[in-house]
Order: sequence, then C-alpha cells, then structure tokens
Amino acid sequence: MTQEIPHPLTPQDSLVALMVAVSASDENIRTAELIKIQSAVNNLPVFGNYDIDRITVVSQTVFDLFEQEDGLAALFGLIRDNLPEELFETAYALACDVAAADGAIADAELRLLEEMRYELNIDRLHAAAIERGARARHMTI
Repeated sequence: MTQEIPHPLTPQDSLVALMVAVSASDENIRTAELIKIQSAVNNLPVFGNYDIDRITVVSQTVFDLFEQEDGLAALFGLIRDNLPEELFETAYALACDVAAADGAIADAELRLLEEMRYELNIDRLHAAAIERGARARHMTI
C-alpha cells in the first residue's frame, strides 16, 4: 500500500495556504486578493523571515487539494498540524482581509470562513471582532 506523504508546511506556509484558500474558494481569484496576500507577506512581522517564492508552491498545494474530494479536510489537517495555536486568530484575520479585499465577500468565501472558525476553534465573539476590523479596513467612499 502506497501512502502519500503530505507536504510539510511551515507556520507561515499555513497562513499563506489559508489566504490562498479563501481567495480560490469562489473559483475566481481576484487581483485585489492577490495583492492583499503579497502585501501581508511583504509587510507583516509574522512573515519576517519567509521566502516569498514559497507562495507559488503553497498555492499549488492548495489548488491540488481543492481538486480532491476531501481536499478541504486535508488542508485543515495540514493547518492544524503545522500552525501553532497562538496563530489561529492571526490566520483567521488574514483570511478575512483577503475575503474583504475586493469589496465583496462571495457565498463560497463566507462558507470557508465559517469552516475556518470551526476548524480553528475561533471564539464567536473574537471572530466577530476580527470580521468587523476587516470590514472597517476595506470600506470605500
């Protein structure tokens, strides 16, 4: 029996994977979402020593998982195995920022964010505060 060995992810890879997953969840990756991901990786302290070239590898891993029947469950398994619990809220905040980046959150993005809250055990009140912050940061006039 051949067993596939999952791609090991760094904690930063895990954060990138969730941002890419939210962007890809509605099957329409928008430029604003890609810019938000790149901006987060370029500017946030959590990515201080991250190799930006890994974004492509991590993105392909997410796309490959999304093509599988239980790919989302596998993605969350990888995330739980490789992302320290103290970064779960960071992951959710980054995902919310990507979802809000284009000014509209699609139903598929909302469902994935809901699944993230469940899988990462994000307290509902904390999630609401994170979501409100993302909404405030992405308002337009």
